Amino acid sequence: MLASSTAFVSGVINVAGMVAFLAFTSNITGHVANLANHLVQQNYREIMVFVIWLFMFFMGAFIANFLIRSLEHKSTYTAHASPVIIEMIILLLVAFYGSTFYKETQIEREIVIGALLFAMGLQNSMVSTVSGGLIKSSHLTGLFTDLGGEVSEWLHPKTGKSTVVRNKILVRLTILSFYIIGGVAGGYFFDRYNFAIFYVIPLILITILYYDLTPLALHKLDRLFMWGKKRQVS
Repeated sequence: MLASSTAFVSGVINVAGMVAFLAFTSNITGHVANLANHLVQQNYREIMVFVIWLFMFFMGAFIANFLIRSLEHKSTYTAHASPVIIEMIILLLVAFYGSTFYKETQIEREIVIGALLFAMGLQNSMVSTVSGGLIKSSHLTGLFTDLGGEVSEWLHPKTGKSTVVRNKILVRLTILSFYIIGGVAGGYFFDRYNFAIFYVIPLILITILYYDLTPLALHKLDRLFMWGKKRQVS
């Protein structure tokens, strides 16, 4: 469930952010391109905005990994859950502010996008750390790159039908499917309920805390990819 639930959340937030603010909020590839464009045009205010957005995503990833490494010697569950709890708080604040005070000003838009990018940095880093780098719930460019290579390896006549490769393909297809489903849901429900949709996302994150980040669930995730390797060695 870790792959599917986090990909769904990323899809919801990204499309909801696009509908609300005309900006992607679960990845930064487009923001880097826009930053380069504004550097060429010497639009200094926009340069500052995009630098801050990139920094917010970076800081989310930094803080998530820092928390995990700081707390994992005490409790693995607490270490992995801490970034998710912070993400939930941020999304609830966005939901409350957007539903109560948001006036659609430019500065408000920029601040909310920055907050969502920070939240997505937290989630991406947590998921990547927990899965040993296998899962990045919003990095679809890398996902398609890995998926293309793994499908090629699976189908190539000179390579064996590795269980590890098969499982990786299934996980990546799951991520892609749930990201698309989340995106459709995000666009559909934001159009009808506006910022109230951000009250629902923390409920999904609670399922991640309960089902995906328990030691048993993490052990099963690890075994999913190690089982095939052990079979090959034997």
